[in-house]
Amino acid sequence: MKININSPSYFGMVVVIHTFVCINHRIFMTFRASFAFIILTGLIQTSSAQKLKKADKIILANLETHIHYLADDKLEGRRTGMPGEKLASDYIITEFVKAGLQPDAQNNNWLQPFDVYDGKQVDSATFFSINGTKLKLNEDYFPLAYSAMTTVEGSPAIALQENGVPWFIDLKELLEENQNNPHFDLETVIHEKINDCAKKGATAIILYNTSAIEDNISFNAKDKSATAAIPVLYVSKEAKKKFLKDESASLDLKIHVSVSEKKRIGHNVIGLIDNGASNTVIIGAHYDHLGYGEDGNSMYRGKEKLIHHGADDNASGTAALIELAKLLKQSKLKNNNYLFIAFSGEELGLFGSKYFTEHPTFDLSKTNYMINMDMVGRLNDSSRTLTIGGYGTSPEWGELFTDNHDKKYFTLKYDSSGTGPSDYTSFYRKDVPVLFFFTGLHKDYHRPTDEADKINYIGELQVVKYIFALMETLNTKGKLAFTKTRETQTTTSARFSVTLGIMPDYTFSGTGVRIDGVSDGRPAQKAGLQTGDIILRLGDYPISSLENYMQALSKFKKGDATKVKYKRGSDEAEVDVRF
Repeated sequence: MKININSPSYFGMVVVIHTFVCINHRIFMTFRASFAFIILTGLIQTSSAQKLKKADKIILANLETHIHYLADDKLEGRRTGMPGEKLASDYIITEFVKAGLQPDAQNNNWLQPFDVYDGKQVDSATFFSINGTKLKLNEDYFPLAYSAMTTVEGSPAIALQENGVPWFIDLKELLEENQNNPHFDLETVIHEKINDCAKKGATAIILYNTSAIEDNISFNAKDKSATAAIPVLYVSKEAKKKFLKDESASLDLKIHVSVSEKKRIGHNVIGLIDNGASNTVIIGAHYDHLGYGEDGNSMYRGKEKLIHHGADDNASGTAALIELAKLLKQSKLKNNNYLFIAFSGEELGLFGSKYFTEHPTFDLSKTNYMINMDMVGRLNDSSRTLTIGGYGTSPEWGELFTDNHDKKYFTLKYDSSGTGPSDYTSFYRKDVPVLFFFTGLHKDYHRPTDEADKINYIGELQVVKYIFALMETLNTKGKLAFTKTRETQTTTSARFSVTLGIMPDYTFSGTGVRIDGVSDGRPAQKAGLQTGDIILRLGDYPISSLENYMQALSKFKKGDATKVKYKRGSDEAEVDVRF
């Protein structure tokens, strides 16, 4: 499950985790002696399994097989675009074939590839020479990620800043003057200085630091700042002493910078039951997880590099997807076609589902409804709480859940919003009625300890049966009406006292924050901002990424007024907003 780091859902879940840990700290010692409890739980589950029908026992065994495979070490956490993702997609395809599904009708292919922006990289063509001596890339120097990509030659002196040659800048004075200034931001100052120097005639900037104060400058692969007008290099302290010790000497410099984007290729897995119906039901679950936590979305804080197994998140939903495919293929439910999608890239920001909805393999307007399963494997045997999101996206849902079956097994908890922390959001944004199934957060969320032996397989079996029963009821209902719901606020938390009321587009790799949705009645809507607009500045704060957008928001409080600079198409404009 992708938890939007800007949403109250995320921070609420963090609080839940924290509360869970605090409450259970007192009984931690009892867990050391809980072997007998584990055995008892196993006996209870075994007893429950013995009461199951033969068909249910087959599903139960299949769920265990799927989850144990997908969460195995050899898949290395199923990180999007990595070998573990391929092993997982191969497995899902094999199971879809067993279920009797067909590949995607449009391309006659099980896989739908999509690009994942993975930051920037310095190309080997980059070089920097001083008086004929070539410096070592990443040891003596490196370009900054937003450096202009061009070739520059010149013969400057370090101490002189003349028109038409590279300039040298020592960060010593800036750092020492501002070492006690809590509002000093070196990165912003460097950006401003580069622009100023370029206007004054510098053809390149070479930064170094002779101060004892650390500047912490590095090549930031995730930097989305606008490209500078001129090349910008940073020289290490050792290289400065070796190559730039005589500040009065004239140096023969040759510079070439080449920085390119890194991309990974993720893959959605798509299987179809074509009943020749006029409408199609989409059933989805993401199968990607965090790998070793390389993308910065892990909640594990240890130093050891560990596999994040993702048994509940979301091998459980993927296993449920496979078993529902088998049930629906064998069923008499023929009034809809059924499209099964195992999404990748969900943990990075709903990449796979967003790509599918922007590049659908059939006429998306003929979608009846979409069901999404994310973390359905840890049903609590005491509370038996099953959360159902998207309750407000069709008037049909209210009647369906009022009348429905198996409430004796679950305590149902509803969330009306069509937006939230998983792939159903992408379909809601295309006016598709959605339902989202979730058995709850737990202390293993986004940690290496989310393992297959912690899944409540009996509970997940009941979730699968419940969803299938709902779909049986819906078989005769015809095409469901769509209704718009409230949208989850996306930028409010304990850190922020205000929100613009936008949903960021996590797949956007350019400079700024692209709006993927606008909440009704919020400042962004009142100011006239629209889906697709790119926020470039908030008040005095330039916006190059989601991270500094969040930082900028934290500077405002309720009642403050400011201006938002944005780009719509090729035009830039400003609007007034009041928080």
